Amino acid sequence: MPLSNAVLRRSAALALCLALPFCIPVEAAPDGTALPALSSFFENASFGGAILSPSGRYLAARTGGAGQRLMLAVIDLQDNKSKVVAAYSDADIGRVVWVNDERLAFDVTDRATAPGEENLGAGLYAVNRDGAGLRQLATRRGEAFVSEGMSRAKRPLLPWHTFLMHGAGAQDSEFLYVTSPVLDTRGEVRTVDLLRLDTLSGRTTTVAAPGPVRSWMLDHEGKPRLAVGRHDGVTTIYYLDPADGRWRTLASYNAYTGGRGAFSPLGFGPDGTLYVTARGGKDKLALYAFDYATGKIKPEALVETAGYDFAGRLLTRRGKLLGVRYETDAEGTAWFDPAMQALQDKIDKLLPSTIDSVSLPAAPDAQWALVRAYSDVQPATYLLYNLQTGKLDRLGTAHPGIDSRRMGRQEVLHYKARDGLDVPALLTRPAGAAKDAKLPLVVLVHGGPYVRGSTWGWDPESQFLASRGYAVLEPSFRGTTGFGVKHFMAGWKQWGLAMQDDIADGARWAIAQGIADPRRICIAGASYGGYATLMGLARDPDLYRCGVDWAGVTDIGLLYNGHWGVQSNVSEEWRQ
Repeated sequence: MPLSNAVLRRSAALALCLALPFCIPVEAAPDGTALPALSSFFENASFGGAILSPSGRYLAARTGGAGQRLMLAVIDLQDNKSKVVAAYSDADIGRVVWVNDERLAFDVTDRATAPGEENLGAGLYAVNRDGAGLRQLATRRGEAFVSEGMSRAKRPLLPWHTFLMHGAGAQDSEFLYVTSPVLDTRGEVRTVDLLRLDTLSGRTTTVAAPGPVRSWMLDHEGKPRLAVGRHDGVTTIYYLDPADGRWRTLASYNAYTGGRGAFSPLGFGPDGTLYVTARGGKDKLALYAFDYATGKIKPEALVETAGYDFAGRLLTRRGKLLGVRYETDAEGTAWFDPAMQALQDKIDKLLPSTIDSVSLPAAPDAQWALVRAYSDVQPATYLLYNLQTGKLDRLGTAHPGIDSRRMGRQEVLHYKARDGLDVPALLTRPAGAAKDAKLPLVVLVHGGPYVRGSTWGWDPESQFLASRGYAVLEPSFRGTTGFGVKHFMAGWKQWGLAMQDDIADGARWAIAQGIADPRRICIAGASYGGYATLMGLARDPDLYRCGVDWAGVTDIGLLYNGHWGVQSNVSEEWRQ
């Protein structure tokens, strides 16, 4: 029977603890107090996804509780009244966006099924902020998904593969843009259609595409302006020129190795400027502006994040680019606007122990700003800052059962692999652990593998293990993205080889530093991390006392080729 994401994560954590030959079940901390409950780490977040309406008067968020499905609630910030506007017994609310100040759109997920299936065919719905006008717009898992309080639409529903776009859109009508992939007989994406959807009637119109498209981007007014295609290993970026309404090519380059002139579009500024990420002849990605006249990126980088590839998004408001939000070891904000920097400084003074991400609604006269605060010991917490009074009010937290005083501190560090490669990593120690204590160590390997690994901040797996007395090392081995192209490409064709050495070298580094007890080290992970776990036990049996693999890759040939009964989910281009 499929298990929920939370159940699987709890099961993995318990399996990990029980599998460790050096695991001693404990009921209390050294001071005699009860240990934090397992459920407080792994239950689905009870509050999250909070977003202000365009006017800033209303706030929408996902809410829930122990054993409850996630619901969609809207708060009127003027009278502080809250109303649940969508809730189902057979689904959880997923992503939520404001269509305009009166209407929202959302998809759903099923957190009572396996992680690989929880977002399969997420459906699409719209509802007014007072709960009226609830309408299903797309099917879920190939069938109409109709729950209590909602009747079937008169017109045919959109297919299950209809998805909300990232970005706010225009937020000034009943319309929004959604994407819908067109699949071939193997289930691979041939192209992605862009649809303009009326959230009241369900009617759509398809935007004319310049060719096969993989992704779309709206401009500062919420209109289609950019399309990215990929065919035969070549990425092509198309621009819908507002001067003549025609598509033209901005760039073409190798989809996997890039090359001169390669860039990835990030977003449009209020003045129409296209901002992109590119290497500019360097190892790390940075933020640049694109020059339409020359067809090239401008030579001077606008934002560089030392030691990291730039990854982030633009922060705009009513005709002005305010700044960018980026990710390095943790989340950060670079404000270009002095008033926003002053606001950030005020909030940081009120919340000195957390990273505080500030968001403003579109309206220039809005009364509130939304703050998302977190740290290595505190799960994400949402607060409202009154721009007129300077008062800060707490809305809710993702994991209310977590006591930050009992969480382990997390350290960002680097160690050298045996061939001299610099390997970034995170180390979480148990709360109150002595600096000279040789601790049992769990080497937690991320999946992917060609993705960004863990970033600094509260994490249920590492903090649960730390609460039970383990140190946790999370290496960003070669092949991990976010640390430059050299670090990324050093991992190509290195499954079980240099990538595996990086992980083992991290464990040996922890031994040499006096952090880890060499007789009590475990390797664990999911997906690629599961593969690395099994390979670690095979290659370094003298190093690891145990391994815990969940959802791990065990047959690379099957991953690549599939066979008569199983179809590989790796595309032809990616295989090449």
